[in-house]
Amino acid sequence: MSEELEEVGPIDYLVVEFPGNRMTGEGFPLLVDLVDRGLIRILDLMFVRKDEDGTVTGMEIADLTGDGALDLAVFEGASSGLLGQDDLEEAATALEPGCSAGILVYENVWAAPFAAALRRGGARLVASGRIPVNAVVAALDEIEAAR
Repeated sequence: MSEELEEVGPIDYLVVEFPGNRMTGEGFPLLVDLVDRGLIRILDLMFVRKDEDGTVTGMEIADLTGDGALDLAVFEGASSGLLGQDDLEEAATALEPGCSAGILVYENVWAAPFAAALRRGGARLVASGRIPVNAVVAALDEIEAAR
């Protein structure tokens, strides 16, 4: 493994559905803020649309900026090449017809020094996952109800 890869933080992805292809852009300034503060590094940002008939179409960021409502130009060129057509089609399987989604692949830069130290020490990641927020809330509600 090259020295550069030794310093990389954990890499995650998100697929965020926009029902009815309605994208307000409210989250984009917050995403830019995460990048500006050095918490994450965007590796790929792509969009996909699933038509009512199930047809899947990848969309370039430029396709989304024509109406002036969203300023996505800051994300143009956010492509490492990790995402391919097969990834877009896989992401689209989670979408309802008539919806679109943003697919974000990002490095957790904040965790890179910790991850690098573990790797240097010979540690190996053997499991990883996410706990959905609604599952945490439900578990905490159950604990509270049991008291």
